[in-house]
Amino acid sequence: MKKIDLIHKLRQLQGISDDERAYLINLVNTKKKYGLVWEDKPEDVEEQLRENLPVLKEVKNRAIMNGEGFPNHLLIEGDNLHALTALTFTHEGKVDVIYIDPPYNTGNKSWRYNNDYVEKDDNYKHSKFVSFLYKRVKIAKRLLKDSGIICCAIDDYEQHNVRHIFDEVFGEENRLGSVTVVHNPGGRQDERFFPTAHEYMFVYAKNQAVAEIGRLELSEKKLKQFAQKDDLGNYKLRGFRRSGANSRRIDRPKLWYPIYLNPLSLDLDISIKPGYTIKLEPIDDDGVERVWRWNPTTFMEKKSKYVEVKTIRGNYSIQVKERENDNEGEKPKTIWVDPKYSAVNGTAELKNIFSDRKEKIFDFPKSPFLLFDVLKICSLGSNDVILDFFGGSGTTLQALMTLNNEDGGVRQGIMVTNNENNICEEVTYERNKRVIQGFSNSKGDRIAGLINNNLRYYRCEFVGREPSIKNKKEVTRLATDLLCIKEDIYTEQRKIGDYQLNATYVRCFQQDKIYLLVIYDEDVVEQIVEVIQSVVEADTERNTQFKVYVFSNGQYPYTEEFEEVLPYITLCALPDAIYKAYQNVLPKRQRQQVPELEESTAEEVETSLQYETNPNLFNQAG
Repeated sequence: MKKIDLIHKLRQLQGISDDERAYLINLVNTKKKYGLVWEDKPEDVEEQLRENLPVLKEVKNRAIMNGEGFPNHLLIEGDNLHALTALTFTHEGKVDVIYIDPPYNTGNKSWRYNNDYVEKDDNYKHSKFVSFLYKRVKIAKRLLKDSGIICCAIDDYEQHNVRHIFDEVFGEENRLGSVTVVHNPGGRQDERFFPTAHEYMFVYAKNQAVAEIGRLELSEKKLKQFAQKDDLGNYKLRGFRRSGANSRRIDRPKLWYPIYLNPLSLDLDISIKPGYTIKLEPIDDDGVERVWRWNPTTFMEKKSKYVEVKTIRGNYSIQVKERENDNEGEKPKTIWVDPKYSAVNGTAELKNIFSDRKEKIFDFPKSPFLLFDVLKICSLGSNDVILDFFGGSGTTLQALMTLNNEDGGVRQGIMVTNNENNICEEVTYERNKRVIQGFSNSKGDRIAGLINNNLRYYRCEFVGREPSIKNKKEVTRLATDLLCIKEDIYTEQRKIGDYQLNATYVRCFQQDKIYLLVIYDEDVVEQIVEVIQSVVEADTERNTQFKVYVFSNGQYPYTEEFEEVLPYITLCALPDAIYKAYQNVLPKRQRQQVPELEESTAEEVETSLQYETNPNLFNQAG
């Protein structure tokens, strides 16, 4: 369809006003002036979702179990578009931190699109990348808590597009920072002009009004600044008089007040007392009236522990003791320069873990120290959920478990990666299995495992999307592993009390006094109600709870049938709950065919301009 033909048809269209006609013509003629514009490129994995629903199936023999009280980390083998879709049922609004390191699209045979490598000379390489990432980031936003944070690593080749993607999905106002990470201090010397020494990390909040970030530990260089010592520990001094922005008396008048000094005892007070003969005011060397750092009340409360008087060039100066043991660390800056962030540390760590392998394990693994610091500032809760849907070699999960080990946290990690070249099985899984169980490094030293962790392995499977009874029953049965993930309850019980369970009709999982029941057949509902009653009656504290998922052809979860035990249960109908979770992220069943608008030729444009200036000429010509 030619654009000029469409415009002519709009001009002749009856039943609309001139303003409406002008608006439609303007829509056809106008291109987006600012923002990200790309040509949507269909993905095979997306087309698969037009006819199928994704579910997650646990590979039981890969589970690493060390105890029910430890966090259950999840490793999902499959395309991340499928996994993210499944996670909208289990984790929508539950994820605290997302870290991703997507393919950099540099044409070095590191990224496939529809099973073909994206080459440097591919005319649609940028559109493919944007289309690929945009779909996934949109779903990822749904998974984040309102206070959640997402970090995306990228290099210079696509960083401009990534920033536009995140600005569009999260909003420019939610961009917390654009960080430059020096990961190759020496630079890539094979580059002709400017050897690349850095990459980028964009940090966005779902809602910056409620998001928080932490602080990084002080470097050795900064720790050395705490060179002075008293009975309370190491400290360094800084002036009590403010300087810089908002430091003048007219800016903050409540922080202007005189302080009186006793020259014999060097004691300070805000009141005039006998012996306190020297009056000190926050006036700088140029005679500008400044202000103090604290108000009078705070000054009097803190002076004995934090204030010291020094003589500088013959004048008394009030100094504040900044104590090492009070320091909360430093705010992360927009440039991260530290040898530990170098990519060589990522490679060295893999060589240590896989000391028994001679071949190259993985291309361009991230430094575990980099990921540790990312999580340290972004994951402030000890039981946070962290997602990495470009899991790669599994560095994020190792850094997460290391952080848990350091601060006693029970953060849960969810890693997603495909199994191209057996990466999921032989690298991501094997790496973190060794980290949990312990390993011998390249020097032959035994490294103790981080045993306070569990790891579960899942694969993506599919059920027909057509809502037939057969498919609904199949979705319900295959969704059992999804339900275990959703409720974080995995230990299956073959019986409840004296009641023997038949897995064909019902399955039960339990953790402490919480039961997860999945009922596949309504015929057992009456018996299950009796079983729940017996358990509740035997519980004198009445704190046993049942989460009951029951197959229903519609939305009815058999509330009336469970009426007698409703105070002790939560009910949900399957697969309706899954369909509802998926409905906003699945592509439409049929791909919408939109005709492409061809650009007009110079001759057609000239004809159109003549029509604009003299339409009667064309009417006369018939």
